[in-house]
Amino acid sequence: MSTPSPISRRDFLGQAGTCTLSGALASLLARSPFAAPGPGDASRGPHHKPRARRVIHLCMAGGPSHLETLDYKPELARRHGEPMPESFTKGQQIAQLQGKPLNCFGPQHPFARYGDSGQHICTLFPKIGAQADKLCIVRSMHTSQINHDPAHTMMNTGSGLSGRPSMGSWSTFELGSDTVDLPGYVVLTSVGKGGQSQPIAARQWSSGFLPGRHQGVHLKSQGEPVHYVSSPDGADLVGQRRLVDAVARLNAAENERNPDPEIETRLAQYELAYRMQTSVPELVDLSDETEETFELYGTRGADGSYAANCLLARRLAERGVRFIQLYHRGWDHHGGIKRSMEITAKEVDRATGALLADLDRRGLLEDTIVLWGGEFGRTPMGQGDGRDHHIKGFSVWMAGGGIRGGTSYGETDELGYAASVDPVHVHDLHATLLHLLGLDHKRSTFRFQGRDYRLTDVSGEVIWPWLA
Repeated sequence: MSTPSPISRRDFLGQAGTCTLSGALASLLARSPFAAPGPGDASRGPHHKPRARRVIHLCMAGGPSHLETLDYKPELARRHGEPMPESFTKGQQIAQLQGKPLNCFGPQHPFARYGDSGQHICTLFPKIGAQADKLCIVRSMHTSQINHDPAHTMMNTGSGLSGRPSMGSWSTFELGSDTVDLPGYVVLTSVGKGGQSQPIAARQWSSGFLPGRHQGVHLKSQGEPVHYVSSPDGADLVGQRRLVDAVARLNAAENERNPDPEIETRLAQYELAYRMQTSVPELVDLSDETEETFELYGTRGADGSYAANCLLARRLAERGVRFIQLYHRGWDHHGGIKRSMEITAKEVDRATGALLADLDRRGLLEDTIVLWGGEFGRTPMGQGDGRDHHIKGFSVWMAGGGIRGGTSYGETDELGYAASVDPVHVHDLHATLLHLLGLDHKRSTFRFQGRDYRLTDVSGEVIWPWLA
């Protein structure tokens, strides 16, 4: 009878690691939000019954003027050209008008009442106005950052400092994704012709200190949406499947030797990249869309426009993407605001109205929150024939997903300078969005560098009157 050969401790551990490798890999992939629908982490999930499953954030980058969009100020019109009362502006933070004569600058376009609710909306936006009974218009927003990049960072992450997770990342971290073949958080961008186009940094959709798999994925609006999504010549999906599996085994083996929290991200992203080779071409193949739909949006898609992105946003929502963000750059109207607003409004009005109508007719609006607005507003004082950055009062609107339509909330003063009735901070907006998604913003935390962080920092309240 032969005697078993002795085995060294090193060989034993190596063989044990090999035997458990496939189990470890399966465990890691099972915890990925891309491995199966539902929460991406077994310890996470909604805190209460959600009213919405997803968010479409229509980000009007550059700071649209509330005075030519959603905030009707006849008294400002009456005082056009008069000195701005010092009682409004003394000691206040003003971006580029500091130390200059401050004169009232009246609204450059008229307003009208829309819908059975009679909501006041600028006449430049008739298609959005046609959806007035779906909208909750908030006219008392305020923020703390007066320049574009930190103001975007505040609107996305709840902080003016870079490095915090965006609200899209928080939503997928807590709730996972309802799709296995597309990212849970997708970003689309477009550039308008009606104003300065301030750059948008990719850190605006960063996952910050959350696991990297929750970062937003930027899809291009023209051509191939993702680089290298098509298989190279001589390669097929079967061969690539073997390659992905081999790389995953190597990564899992490295994680056994040197544990790394980002290994899960790497494994999930390789798997997602493989699946996107079939899901992304299907996503952007619009052959199943009707002529009536193309006419509704005013585009046949894939032309780099905001309208094409709105159509793509609806398709992403249908496929279970949790958070969809559309940036349209061109709202920084320091000069020539009268003509510039006409151009920019035309770029977004039709498609935005179409998106709301399309979501509604497909039954998607009832569990989709649509948020429209910028990072701040514009001054009621003139900067030549334009307006400066303004943080004391501005407007946004929301629709769908548990939002009470046909309502207005809050007011600015008679000149549109500061939120004067029911002020709403960005943290309050975030707290309410999270609530509608089924999350208590005070419990939605992540421990980093010895502190529990949250999207709403140390403040924020749910605004209950917004809810249906």
